[in-house]
Amino acid sequence: TVKEIRFGPQTDDHDYNFKLKHAMNFLAEGSKVKAYVFFRGRSILFKEQGEVLLLRFANELEEYAKVEHLPIMEGKRMSIMLSPKKGTPAP
Repeated sequence: TVKEIRFGPQTDDHDYNFKLKHAMNFLAEGSKVKAYVFFRGRSILFKEQGEVLLLRFANELEEYAKVEHLPIMEGKRMSIMLSPKKGTPAP
C-alpha cells in the first residue's frame, strides 16, 4: 500500500516532525510513503523550499527507507516516493 503525507511549502518544524514519525511507522508496517508538497496560488514561487523540504525528509528517513524517485513536479505538487528497507527496526 502507498501512504501519502502532505506538506505545505512553509511547514513548521513541529508539524514536520509529527509527519516524520508517522512516515517511520508506515515504513515499519511495510507501506510505501509518497510525500508531497502542495503549492497553492503564489506559493508556487517557493519550489526550491519544497524541494529542500522533501530532500530533508528523505535524508532523515534514510535508515528506514530508500528513495524510489527524487522530487519531481506533477502539476501543482512536488512529490517523492520512498519504499521500506528490508529488516529495518520499528522506531
